[in-house]
Amino acid sequence: MTQEDKELLFKELSKRLPYGVIIKTPDNNAHLIGLVKRLGFIKGKDYIDVITDKNTYPIEHIKPYFRPISSMTEEEVDKLFQILKINEDSDSGKEWLKVNDVGIIRLFTEVGKDFYEIDEAFDYLYSIHIDYCWICEKNLAIEVTEENNPYENC
Repeated sequence: MTQEDKELLFKELSKRLPYGVIIKTPDNNAHLIGLVKRLGFIKGKDYIDVITDKNTYPIEHIKPYFRPISSMTEEEVDKLFQILKINEDSDSGKEWLKVNDVGIIRLFTEVGKDFYEIDEAFDYLYSIHIDYCWICEKNLAIEVTEENNPYENC
């Protein structure tokens, strides 16, 4: 794992920490309970440790479980529309939100959105563990499927 990958994964985990992220560890799955970035040097590189309910691991030894955008339910998409105050039935055509199977959520608006609305939308996506930054495609996370869903009983 490159230093850039470590930093990207650290940022993603930090954003999602309040929402009960489950990670795959060398021992087994664990709940992420804290993240500490300790600046130190191992062969001249910064390192990041991840603290879970079971142990502490170097970030390169763990993988979080994230859901692809395409797994969003109709209710989840509706909730996102509601948060962003988008009326999909409006004839104005001035704003829309597209959630599709290729891993993109695209927002278009002529009237503008306040930052608090966008922030709330991101918080919602974090809370339902959506991978909108292609972390799974970079092999830094495990894609949640119907057969492999550690969040199912949480």
